[in-house]
Amino acid sequence: MNKHDYIGDNHILTNIKTPLTPNAFDKSDEEKIVNIQGHFAKIMEELGLDLTDDSLSGTPYRFAKMYVKELFYGLNPANKPKVSTFDNKYGYSKMLVEQNITIDSSCEHHFLPISGYAHIGYIPKNRVIELSKINRLVDYYSHRPQVQERLCLQILTDLQETLETEDVIVLVNAKHLCVSSRGIKDKNSYTTTIEYGGSFNDLAVRNEFFKICEFENRE
Repeated sequence: MNKHDYIGDNHILTNIKTPLTPNAFDKSDEEKIVNIQGHFAKIMEELGLDLTDDSLSGTPYRFAKMYVKELFYGLNPANKPKVSTFDNKYGYSKMLVEQNITIDSSCEHHFLPISGYAHIGYIPKNRVIELSKINRLVDYYSHRPQVQERLCLQILTDLQETLETEDVIVLVNAKHLCVSSRGIKDKNSYTTTIEYGGSFNDLAVRNEFFKICEFENRE
């Protein structure tokens, strides 16, 4: 087995931060698109594809634009959504759960899709968050090459800092195309990852969250 196959199959997570080079954002999006377009054209040529064909001639550009502007826009901190929080003036102190948030990501080992849902709960203290901002934050961290464990941790730590509380839980259920379309080619399996802190270290509190998710998912 090639050592890179071994590393990828062992799903190594080395850092909560996405690995980036120091000069990751020195080039503009437009410059990156031009460069990736040229590189991907070479890949297509190596595969024996005829880039003079009308159906293929625009593929390198479309591929490059998709990578920079759509699939991986979450790499750039400039694209991070502004997350609005508000004083918890009404003193809400029970669990709040946002469920079935779409995960549309890519495996960093094979650059194949990861798709599924995130379920997020928190117990407010001094701050509450606009609900749609949770979805936007999940979308932002999803749109980069990812490892599912890291995705969970990135969402968790960001929300803990934003809400000024450790009482946050993140559960992600997702299917990995690198499992269903290559290797074992298992079409039915999915992966579940869970990260939490604060009050969610209490089993009873975690179980309350899990019961809410199960009830809603049966609907």
